[in-house]
Amino acid sequence: MASAQPLVGQSETGLGGLRVRVAEMGGLAEAALEGAMQALLRRDQDSAATIVAADAGIDAIEAEIERGVTQLIVDRSLQGDDLREVLAALKIVGSIERIGDYSKNIAKRVPLLSDLREVEPLSILPEMARVTIDMVHAALDAYAARSADAAVAICESDRRVDDFYNSLFRALLAYMTNHPHTITPSTHLLFVAKNLERIGDHATNIAEMVYFAATGIRMSGRGRGVDALSQG
Repeated sequence: MASAQPLVGQSETGLGGLRVRVAEMGGLAEAALEGAMQALLRRDQDSAATIVAADAGIDAIEAEIERGVTQLIVDRSLQGDDLREVLAALKIVGSIERIGDYSKNIAKRVPLLSDLREVEPLSILPEMARVTIDMVHAALDAYAARSADAAVAICESDRRVDDFYNSLFRALLAYMTNHPHTITPSTHLLFVAKNLERIGDHATNIAEMVYFAATGIRMSGRGRGVDALSQG
């Protein structure tokens, strides 16, 4: 792995370096998510294994950023907008790391689904994945632009991912009831869907931190879909 660019120099250089590394980490996590879903849909075990192995690089950047942020705060005595930005960045990289982990978890399911036959509810999964990937991309763009308006739009779209998850949950449950021989692969698909739903939550967390960094105000409670697991 290439040596890291220092996060600390002059104050603006340090913050600029931080933004670059957060964006780089985000790009890797987004690519891991897209790659994991492509590997799943194509049953591509080699690509899935590459994504699993690459997750260590995302973790390494997170650790580097955490060290750099600490150094920025101590060495530059950051205050006001600058301090708020680096504290938000710490939260953001934590969510990016989790997106990478959930993408790795999806990739780990690929060998377990290599013999998957046609499961009718599977048709919902690609669209759910597309909406989730779009959310992650939009959240990273909002961070790069430090756009509070874009952050609000991302949070409002989180309900769509929740609704997709609930639809898929119900469809797979009904399918397993009528086709008991599909219980094992259908359960794996449920785990994939849950990972996507959690990625949507973390994209929303990123957007909330972008809003906070841009405005100094915590975003008011966001609307969420109802999790099918919580319904009686």
